[in-house]
Amino acid sequence: KQVGEQLQSPEDITDYPEFPKGTNSLLSKFLSREVWDALKDATDQYGFKFKSTIFSGAKHTDSGVGVYAGGHLSYYQFGALFDRIIQFYHGHGPSDKHVSDMNPDKLNTPEFPDDEAKMINSVRIRVARNLADYPMGTVITKEQREAVRDKVLAALNSFTGDLAGTYYALGDMSEENRTMLTKEHFLFKGNDTYLKVAGLERDWPDARGIFHNKKKTFLVWVNEEDHL
Repeated sequence: KQVGEQLQSPEDITDYPEFPKGTNSLLSKFLSREVWDALKDATDQYGFKFKSTIFSGAKHTDSGVGVYAGGHLSYYQFGALFDRIIQFYHGHGPSDKHVSDMNPDKLNTPEFPDDEAKMINSVRIRVARNLADYPMGTVITKEQREAVRDKVLAALNSFTGDLAGTYYALGDMSEENRTMLTKEHFLFKGNDTYLKVAGLERDWPDARGIFHNKKKTFLVWVNEEDHL
């Protein structure tokens, strides 16, 4: 049996995973035998194996997506699977180009009707990013994770004005601050079943923390699931 809670490591997946009826993960939808045969022994530039990419979703068949990359080149080296999932989930095909435009004047933001505006207390915009020179959290070493933190903090500490703030290391945080940030739904927590199986909670809580400005309108998570 190639899927289920009995799996202890990626190497336990020795043949094509056949998911039980009722499995709805994108891994189960797009991992064909053809893709498995082509990638089952593949690794990315950091030595992250294809079997590690699918391990969380194979172990936990209730996953929504079920795959994790080791580095940015994983998306190319394991593209036979990732391309299908990304196109289905994001509508972004392998030949499409990502266009970035940071000019806020081009945003189409009409005013809300009064009845809708009364119901809105706050809005959050969340962006996740990873540093290109480092592997992702699934395979990053303790030393590399600390280097990511140091680079990120050097940038954050250079901010001035409304963006200036303070970094709070997860391991050194006061209980008062932890309780307050948790109550405000700003702080991330560990012990996530899916992230643990994917290797994303190794060395917890080392080199992880949160930065926020004084008004808590600008917050940065460091080394939670993504680098930023």
